[in-house]
Amino acid sequence: MVLAAVRDLREHRVPASVVELADFETDVLAGFVLARASAGLADSTIRNDTNHVELIRGWFCRPLWEMQPADADAYFGTVLRKAKPSTRAGRAAALTVFFQFLELRHKVELHNLTGRVVECPLDELNRPRASVDPQLRIPPTQDEVERLFAGWREELVTCRKFAPAARNYAVARLAADVACGSTRLGCSTWTT
Repeated sequence: MVLAAVRDLREHRVPASVVELADFETDVLAGFVLARASAGLADSTIRNDTNHVELIRGWFCRPLWEMQPADADAYFGTVLRKAKPSTRAGRAAALTVFFQFLELRHKVELHNLTGRVVECPLDELNRPRASVDPQLRIPPTQDEVERLFAGWREELVTCRKFAPAARNYAVARLAADVACGSTRLGCSTWTT
């Protein structure tokens, strides 16, 4: 057995050119579209996600895998500050899904090409919400609970009154649907 010195191969890799990175970015976006289509999403949903990603990319002027939390803060905190909450949330959701795609499918390749570890720039601290109003759960008052159950009691009494008629109708409808007449079954009546 012979011992040999082991060297890190990353030292000998040629850095990716600007053209190679641009081509790779195009391939990644095309792969994102295909992955969303294979998941069974509607074309309009895929188009919306892609448009959101392209708008963010247009603002950022660099590949999105270079985006850091501070960049996302600047984008969502200044550029989209006055946009509708649904627009902000939709754009954030598209960016998050795009980064999930990058992390799942291209993490190693991106690290080899750029030396960066892909991580979504949105987290629980800076992710826009669909609504700016706090969603509080306020328990009902005792009077509201009583009204609810009183309404249910009234419905039950009403339903009991019509139960025999509903049952007879259901049996007659079933017999009609399976094309069995009363003469064929030898029945004189359908009521039970």
